Amino acid sequence: MMKIAALQMRSGLDPEANLVALEVLLADAVAQGADYVLTPEVSLIFPENREQLKSVSAPFEGHPQLARVSALARQYGIFVHIGSLPIPVADGRFANRSVLFGPDGEQAALYDKIHLFDADIAGLNAYRESATYKGGERAVIANLGAITLGFSICYDMRFPRLYNALANAGAGLMAVPAAFTVPTGQAHWHVLLRARAIETGSYVIAAAQGGLHENGRSTYGHSLIVDPWGKVIAELDHDQPGVLLAEIDPAAVTEARGRVPALANARDFALPGLQS
Repeated sequence: MMKIAALQMRSGLDPEANLVALEVLLADAVAQGADYVLTPEVSLIFPENREQLKSVSAPFEGHPQLARVSALARQYGIFVHIGSLPIPVADGRFANRSVLFGPDGEQAALYDKIHLFDADIAGLNAYRESATYKGGERAVIANLGAITLGFSICYDMRFPRLYNALANAGAGLMAVPAAFTVPTGQAHWHVLLRARAIETGSYVIAAAQGGLHENGRSTYGHSLIVDPWGKVIAELDHDQPGVLLAEIDPAAVTEARGRVPALANARDFALPGLQS
């Protein structure tokens, strides 16, 4: 058995203020016995545009807030997973990067968000996340001891193939840090997260941003933990900051995948009209 926790936050533009808020929530999670703690997407800085990003982002090497999180992971002797933060990269854009620290305070794994939201929506301006962020190219898993963790960030949750690959690589717990908008959250949040759990027979932990942020954006909240059968076993049913905790049993992953062996039964197939 293992206790996992999702921190729900309302991050702003001041990295130090966000870190203070994170530390309070993290201490609460530790007091409740958490072995692994996940923070939301953009938990250390929540910018709205490239100008805000440039004014407050810091290089990855020697990043001041990450150094403090490393020390906290070592102090508490647990896994601390920063859902994401923007990191400058060589082409002038940013990586939306997830960082896992082990109980020794060392970086255990890094993941750059693969899928970027580029859309032309009728009646609205075109949105090009790729103009600001560079998409990652590598799926990532990490060993938490009791269970293997699969990495994703927010919009990734709409791409089942990523979670299928993570599950086939051994992941039984999928991390989904997010900053979902309110309309899409109301429509899609629960069903997408439950679907990713059901189709892979995995636990899903989703740590969310929630409420009205300093940058003017409103996010949905409703952090969730879903079991491998698709049941929501814990939820913050609001958009306020808080701590969500659940005890998980890695054996439940094996059981669910045995009852519905979709991963084992999957087959390659041809689609008429397309070359293989």
